[in-house]
Amino acid sequence: MTGSIKGIERFESPGKGRGLRVTKAFKVGELLFSCPAFSHVLSVKERGYYCEFCFTRKEGLAKCGKCKKAFYCNVKCQKADWAMHKLECSAITAFGEKWCPSEMTRLVARILAKTKSQKERCVSEKILLIGEMQSHVEDVDNENREMNEGNIAELHQFYSKHLDFPDHKDLLTLFSQVACNGFTIEDDELSHLGTAVYPDVALINHSCLPSVIVTYKGTSAEIRAVQNMKPGDEVLISYIDLLYPTDDRNNRLRESYYFSCDCQECKTKSKDKKKLKLRKRSDPIEPEVVNNMVRYARKSIREFRACKNIKTPGELLEMCEHSMEEMGSVFDDSNVYMLHMVYQAMGVCLYMEDVEGAIRYGEKILKPYFQLYPPFSLNVSSIYLKMGRLYMVMDRNSVGVGLLKKALAIMEVTHGKDHLYLAELRKEIAQK
Repeated sequence: MTGSIKGIERFESPGKGRGLRVTKAFKVGELLFSCPAFSHVLSVKERGYYCEFCFTRKEGLAKCGKCKKAFYCNVKCQKADWAMHKLECSAITAFGEKWCPSEMTRLVARILAKTKSQKERCVSEKILLIGEMQSHVEDVDNENREMNEGNIAELHQFYSKHLDFPDHKDLLTLFSQVACNGFTIEDDELSHLGTAVYPDVALINHSCLPSVIVTYKGTSAEIRAVQNMKPGDEVLISYIDLLYPTDDRNNRLRESYYFSCDCQECKTKSKDKKKLKLRKRSDPIEPEVVNNMVRYARKSIREFRACKNIKTPGELLEMCEHSMEEMGSVFDDSNVYMLHMVYQAMGVCLYMEDVEGAIRYGEKILKPYFQLYPPFSLNVSSIYLKMGRLYMVMDRNSVGVGLLKKALAIMEVTHGKDHLYLAELRKEIAQK
């Protein structure tokens, strides 16, 4: 597929394996290429709000007459999606509330269905041919191996009527490939909409100093430059959240993608001091105290993540406040670990519809996010959108419009000036 994309070619990237590079110049905001998903699946939580086939959000979607769970723009979208939806339609009806495959299982089922007709090759070979997606099945830790085994059990339980499965080893490889190469489709505020596989995009290597960014138009992925690029430059995206310091980023890369980054930022760690800023005190803070607090912060983040679906919103907010109080004795308010907990507290307030609380926490994030994230960051535009809309709710329109305009300026680069999100945002601003 990449051979047909003008201005892009595949090559062997030193130390990284396969990759993409540009053969002509691209300016900031320019579209390198767009590609449809090989396979995609809408999150169960978004059913009824988005079309199952094209991911269009609209009022009055038509529901599937049989299962009553899938929704579509019109008959055209419903017919186009039937080859995939039939994998689930009868099972949803038969299992009722017990129908609960993971999103990963649902996506893999669709990939198997798409490759079903090519019986001359095993599934893993076919998937490898589709973009040469990497697999690290031998590197998977016990927790992820158990998750893959659970997903395979779900596949047999919920999809055996419509699918013939390859052997167990091939299925383990396929789940590992999709875990490493799948993409989360998100909306303008970075809310999760679904998951997809884009073989061409999966060829792009990681850097903590990315040259491009991936955004979504419906179920298609669009890759735009966030740096000016000259012929021969490698196309690089970030696989992870870039807010965190070098050690945290590389821990995440090793855990999820089985490699460490050696980009210039990871070599120099030039932004780490700013990201780990300490509170100003009359007496200097001992390095051991700082290291202990970093360990505490990482532990608090893991514990909060583990408790998200167990504790009540009030308990979660209390966890955030307690962590911030502990960390605040050592860390500055702009320290990334403090920001992490502030962001989580804001999210809890949004869930509880506590607008004033969400604004109170959000105000602590705005300036540090702008300073710590790279230019044209979706994390920055999304916080501008969230806060701008919250201010509107509180009738603080001038402040809200100012933040929405800041989001618009970033999104004109990341999404392109003709994206539906921007048309809706311009309308939102004009109405206020």
